[in-house]
Amino acid sequence: MGTFGRRGSKSGLAPGTLVHVGEKKVEKVIIRVLAYNSEKIIEKELDSVEECLEFKGQSDINFWINVDGLDKVDVIEKLGNYFNIHPLTLEDVLNTGQRPKTEDYDSYIYTVLKMMLLDAKKEEIIIDQVSIIIGPNYILSFQERQGDVFDPVRERFENPASRLRKSGVDYLAYSLIDAVVDNYFLILEHFGDEIEYLEEGLVIQPRPEILKTIQKYKRDMITLRKSVWPLRELISGLQRVESNLIKENTRFYLRDVYDHTIQVIDSVEDFRDILSSMVDIYLSSISYRMNDVMKVLTVIATIFIPLTFIAGVYGMNFEYMPELKWRWGYPAVIFGMTLLAVTMFVYFKKMKWV
Repeated sequence: MGTFGRRGSKSGLAPGTLVHVGEKKVEKVIIRVLAYNSEKIIEKELDSVEECLEFKGQSDINFWINVDGLDKVDVIEKLGNYFNIHPLTLEDVLNTGQRPKTEDYDSYIYTVLKMMLLDAKKEEIIIDQVSIIIGPNYILSFQERQGDVFDPVRERFENPASRLRKSGVDYLAYSLIDAVVDNYFLILEHFGDEIEYLEEGLVIQPRPEILKTIQKYKRDMITLRKSVWPLRELISGLQRVESNLIKENTRFYLRDVYDHTIQVIDSVEDFRDILSSMVDIYLSSISYRMNDVMKVLTVIATIFIPLTFIAGVYGMNFEYMPELKWRWGYPAVIFGMTLLAVTMFVYFKKMKWV
C-alpha cells in the first residue's frame, strides 16, 4: 500500500519528472565504482557523484558504477546528466514498481529486473528492483538497498585471466543478469525442501498451521511468477536488440540465461501446482479423519442401541415383572448386555467396520 500511496505524488507532473516512488531502504546513498581492463582493476567507494567524471574520460578502461539507495533524487539526476541518460529512463529507475523490461535508447540500453533475496529467519522473500544501464564502456546499476547477489561477479574480477577482465561491459551486464537468475534457483531449492517437509506433515498429521504455510508459499510463488515471466521477455529482447553495444559472443551467453529463465518458470509452475494439490490433500485428510471419528461414534452408538433398549425395558416399574424378584436377575441382565456388546463388536471387527 505504501508504494501505491507514493504514486499519487506523481499525479499531474510532466513526463520525465524525477520523483522517487517506493520505500526508503538505506540511510545513506552509497556509490561504488569498479574500473577494469585486462591489466588492472580499481575498486573504491566514491564520496560524491562528481568523482564519476574521472572514469568517464578514460576510454581505455571499462567501469561499473553501482548506486545503493534511490531516495536521493539529486544523486540520480546528476549521474544521469553526466552520462546523457534520458529523463524517462531516470524516471523508471526511481519508480520501484517497474515491470522487468528492456529498452534501447541507441546510445545505451536500459534494463530493469527484480532481484530476490531470502530472509531464512523470517521465511520471507526480499524483492528489490535493479536497474542496469549498458553504455559503450560503462555499466550503471541502481539498487534499492545495500546487499545484493553480485559478490561472486566482483570476486571474478580478482582473477586477471577472467573473461570479465578481457570482455566488454556487455559481458558484465550478462554476468549481473545471470547472477540474479541463478539466485532464483537458490530460492526455489529452499522452497522445494520446505514443500517436501510440508507434504510429510500433511500426510502424518494435517493441522491448520500447515494450511496457513501453504497459503503463504502460494503467495510467494505468485510473487516469483510476476518477476520471472517478464524476465524471459527482457532477455529475449537483449538477444534481438539491434545495437552494437551487445556483441555477438555475448548473445550466445544470453541464450543460456534465457534457458535458465525457462527452467525457473517451469519450476515455479510446478510448485504452484503442487501447493494447489496440497490444499486438496489437506481438505481430504481432514475429511478422512472426520469420517474415522464419525465411524467410531457410529459403532459405539450402534452397540449401545440394544443395550439402551434392554435397560429401558428393565427400568419400567411394573409390579409383576417375571425377573423382578429373581435373585440372579441383575447379574443375568448385566452378563447378557455385556455378551451382546462383545458379540456385536466382534462382528463389526470381522466385517472390518472398525
